Amino acid sequence: VQLQASGGGLVQAGGSLRLSCAASGSTFRVNVMAWYRQAPGKERELVALVSSVGSTQYVESVKGRFTISIDNAKDTVYLQMNSLKPEDTAVYYCNIPRWAVGSSYDYWGQGTQVTVSS
Repeated sequence: VQLQASGGGLVQAGGSLRLSCAASGSTFRVNVMAWYRQAPGKERELVALVSSVGSTQYVESVKGRFTISIDNAKDTVYLQMNSLKPEDTAVYYCNIPRWAVGSSYDYWGQGTQVTVSS
């Protein structure tokens, strides 16, 4: 499975960005997709997760500002990020969790840089 992420960039605080991540080459149905991020010197953290039926989960720090969604027909996950803050600066990675597909490992995209200037 290949995950191709796009949509990162440089934005001022208070601005918006939309990340996209398309999965291809899977032989299984993609039921859950997620976004993680990793800031310099910090551990990778789960930002948001969405299931194919639309249930979502967010880390507390992005609730009310970020929206995750999934296009099941395209196996594509989106992350709409509004009211961005400098502390949102990180490399963002899309993910298919191992537990969602019965795999022994997670699937990761290549990462896309999001930089929020103050």
